Amino acid sequence: MFGLPLGEIAFLAVAIVGAGVIAGLFAGLLGIGGAAVTVPVLYELFRFLDVPDTVRMQLCVGTSLAVIVPVSLRSYFAHKAKSAVRTGVLKVWAAPIVIGTLTGSAIAYFAPSSLFKFVFMFFAYGIGLKNLVGNSVLKLGDSLPSNPLLVVIGYFIGLFSSLIGVAGGALSTLFLTLFGETIHVAIATSSGVGIFIALPGAIGYMFAGWPQQALLPPLSIGYVSFLGVLLFAPASVLAAPYGARLAHKLSRRRLEVAFGLFLTVVATRFLISLF
Repeated sequence: MFGLPLGEIAFLAVAIVGAGVIAGLFAGLLGIGGAAVTVPVLYELFRFLDVPDTVRMQLCVGTSLAVIVPVSLRSYFAHKAKSAVRTGVLKVWAAPIVIGTLTGSAIAYFAPSSLFKFVFMFFAYGIGLKNLVGNSVLKLGDSLPSNPLLVVIGYFIGLFSSLIGVAGGALSTLFLTLFGETIHVAIATSSGVGIFIALPGAIGYMFAGWPQQALLPPLSIGYVSFLGVLLFAPASVLAAPYGARLAHKLSRRRLEVAFGLFLTVVATRFLISLF
């Protein structure tokens, strides 16, 4: 199944590294871990390697979460250097996000592959549309709600993020802008959310995929491919600070439109894959 010619392996390696650079740029630019790039690319790679469809999407999500660990750290510190991160919000969110992430990892043990595709598509279309419409049209308040509600929101950010392999930046950016935060502060704060999601999520997916080890490619532990991690992560980490610098040079509306278009394209890609 995995005895590919060296030329094809080299081509795939170059493609993955290129995607890692793009993922890192988006991590810094949009406050996301680049999973909207990582998951579709890994899906095509594992399809080419004949990884069964029953475990392919879970493998993409778990690997994406593992890739996010160093990328989110790099992106967070780049934004923190700009003094734009709301550390108080991150402190309230830390525990509930981790618990929500572990819940999503447990669901991965039982859920079919199609569930992950539908959730990924739903989130991308919803948030993409919100950003294309503009924050001035969709707004729920001028300040953040009380801490108990923030805890609940944090739990669901962790839950849904772990089901689709993202760092939670898209969801937390949406929430923060709906309650009056500027897009720059929301993106900077959201870059830190990935730290609470990626590590526990990746570990959870390792355990969730352990019973399916015989169906998974070499150098995988459960639903995490360390080959994918080793190729994606270095390129993504190096590229993330450049995305962060660009984010602080662009206008609020340009960031929103770029974010919306990007997620809409990704959602359409997964919609097509369901048929």
